[in-house]
Amino acid sequence: MSEPITDEALMTRYVRENDRAAFKALYKRYVSRLHSFFMRSVGDPDIARDLVQQTFMHFHRARNDFRLDAPVRPWLYTIAINVRREIHRKRRRKPETQFDPETHPIPTTTPDVTTASERLVRRSLDALPEAQRTVLLLHWYEGYSYKEIAEMLGSTPGAVKVRASRAYAKLRVLLQGGEQ
Repeated sequence: MSEPITDEALMTRYVRENDRAAFKALYKRYVSRLHSFFMRSVGDPDIARDLVQQTFMHFHRARNDFRLDAPVRPWLYTIAINVRREIHRKRRRKPETQFDPETHPIPTTTPDVTTASERLVRRSLDALPEAQRTVLLLHWYEGYSYKEIAEMLGSTPGAVKVRASRAYAKLRVLLQGGEQ
């Protein structure tokens, strides 16, 4: 049995030969991981799917900027981080609207499919500052090293470790029901 083709070999084929099959293979490898990454950030499956599509659109458009000697995965996640940042910026700019019982649907009594623990983790992650949340998601959920995260964020490993340490400490307090 032959060895699987590396991400880097697929990317080289995609960039040099515009190989659609190579792009499809990369998409298939990363679509569910990126969706999970975005779900942890936004908590809405529809928004997460949109963010995945935006990420791959940027990935496609920027493919000729990719350094063929670089690893693909951190580059793709750098794009994803930037896409996620943009949606957070847009959310902050939107003015809040008042609840109008005439135009809003009646709330459902169907219980949420997530557990109380999952909701607590979601709220606690949402309460972290964006920079800390990003580092925590990439380190804990995606398994990146501090060095890799630093490269993605244009930072130093030391600064990333400090953000992670603060994020984990604050998360610990939040999960124990405290405020910080």
